[in-house]
Parts: sequence; C-alpha cells; structure tokens
Amino acid sequence: MRILHTSDWHLGRSLHRVSLLDAQAAFLDHLVATVRERDVEAVVVAGDVYDRAVPSLPAVELYDQALHRLAALGVPTVIISGNHDSARRLGVGAGLLGSAGVHLRTRPAECGEPVVLRDAHGEVAFYGLPYLEPGLVKDEFAAPADHEGVLGAALDRVRADLATRPEGTRSVVLAHAFVTGGAPSDSERDITVGGVSAVPAALFDGIDYVALGHLHGSQALGERLRYSGSPLAYSFSEADHRKSMWLIDLDGAGALTAERVDCPVPRPLARLRGTLEELLADPAHTPHEDAWVEATLTDSVRPDEPMARLAVRFPHLLSLVFAPERPPEPDGRSYARRLQGRGDHEITEDFVAHVRGEAPSEAERAVLRAAVDAVRLETQATEARR
Repeated sequence: MRILHTSDWHLGRSLHRVSLLDAQAAFLDHLVATVRERDVEAVVVAGDVYDRAVPSLPAVELYDQALHRLAALGVPTVIISGNHDSARRLGVGAGLLGSAGVHLRTRPAECGEPVVLRDAHGEVAFYGLPYLEPGLVKDEFAAPADHEGVLGAALDRVRADLATRPEGTRSVVLAHAFVTGGAPSDSERDITVGGVSAVPAALFDGIDYVALGHLHGSQALGERLRYSGSPLAYSFSEADHRKSMWLIDLDGAGALTAERVDCPVPRPLARLRGTLEELLADPAHTPHEDAWVEATLTDSVRPDEPMARLAVRFPHLLSLVFAPERPPEPDGRSYARRLQGRGDHEITEDFVAHVRGEAPSEAERAVLRAAVDAVRLETQATEARR
C-alpha cells in the first residue's frame, strides 16, 4: 500500500505577521497533485491541521477544499487532531465525512478503533491517536498523568485490537507527540507536563509504520518511525529545513520503503548576522536579497533606522535582532564590585554606557543628573513627612 504521510499544516498561521495562506494553498495543490500522480492509496495527516483552536474562516475554507478534492480522487484520508487543534471542533461531522472516505480520529476513546483499508495483499489497520493531553485523558486510560503513561495506554488498546485481526494484518499508527531523539525547532508549542514532554520510541515497537506529527523538521527516528514535519517554515529556526512529505510503500509482509517528496518553497528564509554596514555591503548576501530575512546586528552601538536601511537591500526583512559584540569587562569584577564607592550620578551614566555601548553626551548627562537629583529630593521629602 502506498501511503502519503504529512502533518502540521497549521492552516491560518503567519510568519512574523506575513500571511501564509497563499503558500498553504499552494502546498495543498501540491499534495493533491502528488496523490493523483504518484498513485497514492491512503493519505495520513498526523495532527495540527489548524494553527489555533478557533481557526479563521479562510483557514477553514482551505481545509474544506482540500477534503473535497481528496474525496473526489477516491483516496481514503485519515486525520488526527494535534495540540493546536480543537479536537471537538475538528471532529464535527466525523461520521458523515467517513462515508466520503475522510476519517477523522479526534476522540481518545477511539484509539483502538482502526480505519481498515485493503490492498492486493490484505488489510492495513490505521490507528489514529490524537494529541493526548495527560491531565485531560488520564482517567479515560486509567494511566499516570504524563505523556508516556497515556500514550502507552493508548498503544495497549491498539495492540489489543490488532491481536483480534486476521494474521498478516499490517498496522499504521498516527500519533501527535514528542518522541525522544526528535529534533525540535522554535515554532512548536511546548507540551511539557511535569518537566517531561518526550516519550520513548520503544512505545511503538511492533507497529509496521508510525506516522508522527508535532515536530516541524522532517526526520526519521528509525525505519518505521518518522516525522513528516511541517510543509512550510513557521520560524527562522527552520531556515535550513528541507520541507517534505513521506511517501511510504508498505508491502504485503510489512516491509517498507520511504521516499521524501519535497514541498514547494514560497520564499527561502535567511538568517544574516553582522554589523549594519557589513549586511548592506557584503556581496556574499546577494543571494538572500529576495528571501525572508532575519538580521542580527552586532554593532556595539545601535545604528539609526536600521530596519528602514536594511529594507532597501532586503525588501522582505521580517525580523531584526540586536546582539552587540563588545569586549569583556577589563578587570573581570562583578557588577556589584564595580559599583562600590561610586555615586548615583556615576552609576547612572555607567549604566547607560553599558547598555548602549556609548557614554552619554554632556546634554544627556545633564538630564540624568537632574532626574537623579529630583528623585533624591522627593525621597528626602517623603522621609521628612513620616
């Protein structure tokens, strides 16, 4: 059976306030084309269809169009809810959609109830494990209130059902979780509970293929355990990601081959670092002039109007970070030690120089002295009234 594994669409999400709806629509066009052109027999979406529990109307319309197009191709689709989705909202109409070949698995109680598909070799049981928030589902599974406990209990139900199936039934599990060994990025929402969010890969032993969602980088934690990653970059920490889907061929004996299918890139991401003048003049940055750019300025003194000046060369500049590169304090003393014996005026002026990288001018010193003196006088007056 040929399976297309995708996840983490995050429909409705933006990148630094730039809408990605057009790019998400282009990805869904690509997904439908891949299903049609590569003879895909099942599509699995491992959670985070939307970016928020109450998605925008354009995001819902995009999702609705994708479902209609997949259903029109006659290719079964299995979808689970992720930690960004509202499981109850996403699951509305699951029964009706199932009759059209779109199978939603958003209820924890359904973890042991597979979608059973057939190919020339027999049955393949698809088990959808939606994101399981430990504190909310521990009673359903009579499990400890942690990720490993509830996910382990859900997989016990999977194995119990699989044991009742005809011999040779192959198994696919969809799960939305942070599995130990996976590489995170900055754009995943933290799911830590009690200081622990990761679950061991061994929980999934014995499953023919595990289609994971949650982490945004495409990666394989083993031959049978893979994250598809998000189809688009949702933070600059993903600038070096290769965005793709997994095309999985599962043969009659449960052996598999995997191929990465690249997703369209609406605009590359670039993280640039240097002084303002270096970024404006260095020819090495020419290939990034049409990219979405995050610029980190290392000037010791914050330059004037850096965003506007950089935008002349990099019109798609989205993020500006200041990280001044300054020599270490010459004497190595602590800040408290350096303040000993210094007056209020000197401490204030030194603070400005430390933060800005440049000592205050005479006019600024006058303002600082006046402010310090005013505070001192007010403090003395308050003490006198007590």
